[in-house]
Amino acid sequence: MVRADYPGVFATYKTLKDGTRRAYWYHRATGQRLEGEPGERAFILSYAEAERTLKARHSGDTFNGLAREFTASPEFETKLSAGTQREYKRMLTKAEPQFGDMPIEALNEPGVRRDFLDWRAKVARTSGEREADNRLSVISAMLTWAQENGRVQANHVRGFKRLYHANRSEIVWLPEHIAAFMEVAPIELQRALIIALHTGQRQADILRLPWSAYDGSAISLRQGKSARGGRVAPLITIPCTRALRRMLDGMPRGSPLVLTTKTGRALQKRYFARLWEEAAAEAGLSRISLPGLDEPVALHFHDLRGTAVTMLSEAGCNPQQIATITGHSLKTVTVILDRYLARTRALADQAIFNWENSPRTEFANQLQTAPPRPKVSKGKSDV
Repeated sequence: MVRADYPGVFATYKTLKDGTRRAYWYHRATGQRLEGEPGERAFILSYAEAERTLKARHSGDTFNGLAREFTASPEFETKLSAGTQREYKRMLTKAEPQFGDMPIEALNEPGVRRDFLDWRAKVARTSGEREADNRLSVISAMLTWAQENGRVQANHVRGFKRLYHANRSEIVWLPEHIAAFMEVAPIELQRALIIALHTGQRQADILRLPWSAYDGSAISLRQGKSARGGRVAPLITIPCTRALRRMLDGMPRGSPLVLTTKTGRALQKRYFARLWEEAAAEAGLSRISLPGLDEPVALHFHDLRGTAVTMLSEAGCNPQQIATITGHSLKTVTVILDRYLARTRALADQAIFNWENSPRTEFANQLQTAPPRPKVSKGKSDV
């Protein structure tokens, strides 16, 4: 009777402590548990909800269907770099087990924000706060696209407060850290460090740097992260230091790429990251103390980019000159300099040198230091 009235329903049975046998009803196609007993109002309502979920799944009106539309959209394909597209797809795939069958109608309910935040908290406990925040950011980006294209009424995830807070503007490689890394790292990682330190470029751009970009005196490239919205990234020309030219001129050219494995193959991102992490750990760079920081930190490859900014500034370059080399915005360069260079000894020494040798401050250099005058009491005289 039940099967005829409610197709696709099945029951499981459990014997309770008092010896009675109880039935638990489920919707076969969705796996959803149905409340109450067949014929009761709660059962009918939960069965109808399961049927709506099944219909939405087949019609594509679900979270998964929306994700497929988003990743196939012109905005996704033209406004995001290839690397960003891969990361977005990876993170949306990670959300499928939790939200894949969620109907689009549910995304219009304000209470869905709580569902996403609870899921983010679970991800943070297993995969870290940064990964959890990034997954929710991608979902928010998808919902914003969906709202702009009339698929949902609102993005209820917009403006969520991030769990992960980190600013690595103050974290730079000091000479002793570079020396320790060079002692233990394989030659391909040593070369990567030198290129990063002398150009201030991102890891992805360095790993795919071709020999054709080097003309013997300078490196010219278009940064991958700047190629967005279908536009061509601006060309950056970086004059090579003597040390960088010496290294490049002495390297074999058995591959179109500058950096390769020992067998001449391209260095893949994950493989390179694993090699770098192992070398950094061996060099003792997984937990170091830096001036101005309260707690020990780990040095990362991308911290070399900020290090290049500080070195260029200490060499006398202004923010505009630094930005033309590294590709940073002027705002980012200023932030890095404000947060680190104000405390560096090299810049302080340079400032004092400039002060002492500037004609405009010559009057101050000629001041004589006299012994302090005796303090005169304002009270009654002892005479």
